[in-house]
Amino acid sequence: MTTPVLYLSHGAPPLADDATWTAELRAWSSRFDRPSAVLMVSAHWENAPVAVSATTGNIPLLYDFWGFPQRYYEVTYPAPGAPELAGTVAGLIGEVEGGVHQDPARGLDHGAYVPLVEMYPEADIPVLQLSMPTLDPSRLFALGQRLAPLRDDGVLLVGSGFTTHNLGWFNPAAPPDAPAPTPSVEFDHWAGERVAAGDVDAILDWEHRAPAAREAHPRSEHWAPLFVALGAASVAGSPRGRSAVDGFWYGLSKRSWQFS
Repeated sequence: MTTPVLYLSHGAPPLADDATWTAELRAWSSRFDRPSAVLMVSAHWENAPVAVSATTGNIPLLYDFWGFPQRYYEVTYPAPGAPELAGTVAGLIGEVEGGVHQDPARGLDHGAYVPLVEMYPEADIPVLQLSMPTLDPSRLFALGQRLAPLRDDGVLLVGSGFTTHNLGWFNPAAPPDAPAPTPSVEFDHWAGERVAAGDVDAILDWEHRAPAAREAHPRSEHWAPLFVALGAASVAGSPRGRSAVDGFWYGLSKRSWQFS
């Protein structure tokens, strides 16, 4: 069976304190076969040319956030590296986007390890992180298409972002499930409909077609991993996504999709 492709809203480090969301992520990962490896494309790593993270030993973590309590900087996730996967990825991408470069010191950022801690807490599945060389939707979609053959090898391709990401809406003084701002709700509703329909054209042209597009994403890095996932899904299967997680967290849409 071909491994699914995921786009997930990864949350900040305090996601670990949200019993509802963590349970949703654990339940989600139990509904499909255990992958042979995980390839993560996170909103928090932009690098051109394309780069891959550390591949040997237990992969370090990159605590790429500031101002949180100390316990968030003590989280560990000693997943094994994936050197063979890195070689396969390099072969699939070839010289497109300048080829693939290795960054042996680069650990997993919080867009990668925060959800993986909940989905695969044993940290026994090899993980490789891949940078986004651009935020251009069409180029990222094409990059995802090149990565699609990994699905036949049992590799779980994950685009990790946030379905709405305007930190001006984030209000930690309110409950996590407080009513979300109207623009966040409107964008979430549009995204849910378009992804369910597999409307690739609309999703790639989201800036012009989505309601409250630039309010939901003042900068598009948290939406961009979806384009990679959509590209991979469109080659070996359907680009129609099923919502696996929905709802809002401090005003931000945590909607996440599975492409089977």
